[in-house]
Amino acid sequence: MSNSKSTHPDISLIDFLESLEVEKNLSRLTIRNYGHYLRRFNEWFKNQGYSDLKELDREILRKYRIFLARYCDEMSRTLSKKTQSYHVIALRSWFKWLIKNDHEVLHPEKIDLPKGESTHMQFVNIEEIERLLAQPDLASKEGLRDKAILELLFSTGLRVSELVALNRDQIDFSRREFGVIGKGRRPRVVHLSERAASWLIRYMNSREDNWRPIFIRFSGKKPDLLMDGEEMRLTTRSVQRLVDHYARQARLTVKLSPHGIRHSFATDLLINGAGLRDVQEMLGHKNIATTQIYTHVTQPQLKKIYDETHSKL
Repeated sequence: MSNSKSTHPDISLIDFLESLEVEKNLSRLTIRNYGHYLRRFNEWFKNQGYSDLKELDREILRKYRIFLARYCDEMSRTLSKKTQSYHVIALRSWFKWLIKNDHEVLHPEKIDLPKGESTHMQFVNIEEIERLLAQPDLASKEGLRDKAILELLFSTGLRVSELVALNRDQIDFSRREFGVIGKGRRPRVVHLSERAASWLIRYMNSREDNWRPIFIRFSGKKPDLLMDGEEMRLTTRSVQRLVDHYARQARLTVKLSPHGIRHSFATDLLINGAGLRDVQEMLGHKNIATTQIYTHVTQPQLKKIYDETHSKL
């Protein structure tokens, strides 16, 4: 009989999530998501009659994967393949941490990660981007804000989470640049076009408050003007909704999201001659393999170069 210490699911999960915050310096959102995925596993694991993570083997893991595939909540919502993958990725990370901390559990290499689905990357050309940017009503304060948001998204390729986190004191308008802490807590410098900077200044000058967030809501209860205005900060969901609204209003050929504008930013750079490493840096990608998904969209450009430069024999 093994004398190794017990690995209680709930206790070790709390320790793991704390390690993500202290040792890995992951964002609160990432830690919250890990906690959500792993608590779902713990609930299923205990409902199967298990109380120690040492009991998890590949057969039990297979049953858990089936549970995720067949999962349906009280509102009849199922889990997408991508969300199922996130559950398994979180579980693998947890077991890596357990092994590192001398727990005798299933080796994480035996927790196979699902194969990634090939997804259609939505982006639009510069003509459609211009049509999108022309949609906000500049006579209203919301329209001026939305114009600044759209211009900033296409000028920088920011993730929507990075955009809503921006504060007044971050922007250096004399250099037209600012720093952000992106995915994986990786810092990078972001550059602004003259046009985007101009619209951002115009929007900020229209504000009568000194609240810290750059992008704020204009509806609902407002705090004291002397407060920092954190509760007024626009949410990622609000930005997603406004982009969708203007995309439909502009009658774009695809359903566009803030991430679709990010795709369009990267594609525009590559088509106009930017190097893959430069685009990787501007997007804040850890691995260049992530940036390489954009190369296939520039194939028409390669065809044009081929036609113009290859000897016609």
